[in-house]
Amino acid sequence: MAQQAILEKIRAALDQGDVLTGADVKGRVSSFTAPGTSCPAMAVVRPTSTEEVAAVLRVCTETRQPLVVHGGRTGLVGGVDCKPEEIVLSLERMNRIEHVDEQGRTMTVQAGAPLQQIQDVAEKHGMQFPLDLGARGSCHIGGNAATNAGGNRVIRYGMMRSNVLGLEAVLADGTIISSLNTMIKNNAGYDLKQLFIGSEGTLGVITRLVLRLREVPRSQNVTLLACEGPEQVVRLLKHVDVALGGTLSAFEVMWNEFYRLVTTPPAKSSPPLSQEHPLYVLVESEGGSQARDSERFEEALGEAIEEGLVEDAVIAKSAAESEAMWAMRDDVEQLLRLRPLFAFDVSLPIAAMSDYVADVRAAVAGRWPEGKVFVLGHMGDGNLHVGVSAGPPDGADREAVEKIVYGPLAAIGGSVSAEHGIGLEKKPYLPLSRTPAEIALMKKLKQALDPAGILNPGKLFDAG
Repeated sequence: MAQQAILEKIRAALDQGDVLTGADVKGRVSSFTAPGTSCPAMAVVRPTSTEEVAAVLRVCTETRQPLVVHGGRTGLVGGVDCKPEEIVLSLERMNRIEHVDEQGRTMTVQAGAPLQQIQDVAEKHGMQFPLDLGARGSCHIGGNAATNAGGNRVIRYGMMRSNVLGLEAVLADGTIISSLNTMIKNNAGYDLKQLFIGSEGTLGVITRLVLRLREVPRSQNVTLLACEGPEQVVRLLKHVDVALGGTLSAFEVMWNEFYRLVTTPPAKSSPPLSQEHPLYVLVESEGGSQARDSERFEEALGEAIEEGLVEDAVIAKSAAESEAMWAMRDDVEQLLRLRPLFAFDVSLPIAAMSDYVADVRAAVAGRWPEGKVFVLGHMGDGNLHVGVSAGPPDGADREAVEKIVYGPLAAIGGSVSAEHGIGLEKKPYLPLSRTPAEIALMKKLKQALDPAGILNPGKLFDAG
């Protein structure tokens, strides 16, 4: 069927939603990773309800029209990339906070609600939604679920799937699966929401979610520590986790090159500690009594210093100082000043991190003597972010860099994706982290739920 005829069928199926074409599409930014490029899709459809999403998907399945779902477009692996022959389904108009249950500690939201809006509404009700990441002001909660986002406090609260109690999704044929469970415990058959969380929009379109809220901690303590080696950092993690009695909420590590980058102009942060140390650790605890928890926090740090785990330290004495420390850690946009830049998100056993980083550095230096490697990450949950700037400015050596970063992971039981997903960028390397049997089962699920292959085609793997 001709494109115009398909669009007319979609328009006829909508009530309040709209269809953008032409200049209205070209004027939209394609994705966070391509800020200077316009959206190449033939149209952008903006539904206002789950029923409208279902109507659009029915038309697309009937006409075998490929479709890519857009949220906040902050992904980093090409998961929202689209082609001229594809339609974009944007959930930007489905952004309402529908209900907050203070007793049950849940929030029901539409998938297009920005993460920061959800955090702010939870705070107004005396609670918190603990998922947190640097793109909080732009990313949508539906995209957070579709990619199983992680962020800064996974060590305490888990990834996105740990904070979703129920959801509503639309299958490719327009079937609405409404599983808006509000209970923490519900073992009545398959937990269907898990099919869609982390599936990157390939199995269905998430339209509404029931989020699990937590009580706001009564205390927060933050410190930045300097360490002389990876062995110290590993021992420090064990020490503070035990000493803080379950209140550890973040353990973020920055290698020297990244710390220098974000504390040297034009970066906005100033170095709270000397720039000469090999490693820096941002430690945060959240508890129930500021006085008692601060005393325990400082006692734990004192013990760490006495044991030789920490060379220098600075403790935040106010909320502003805490925010400044986190702003430094979150300032990954400084990496975008580098050309070329290849950004990676890997997961691996904590015990293997030191050798892995050393091997990557050595391999990059061996091939590109002027190459630079920047490492930071959520070390408490085994996640490292690696930025490599090497080779010609046009990025022609991307594949060579990818092989250096991804190559060692299979042997040490690591993953090519800790929290960013697979998308297009990591698709060739999925077999390094998943067995042939696992990938075959993924393809069976895709075939069962999307036999026409219209949902985010070509992402994760080639369905065949």
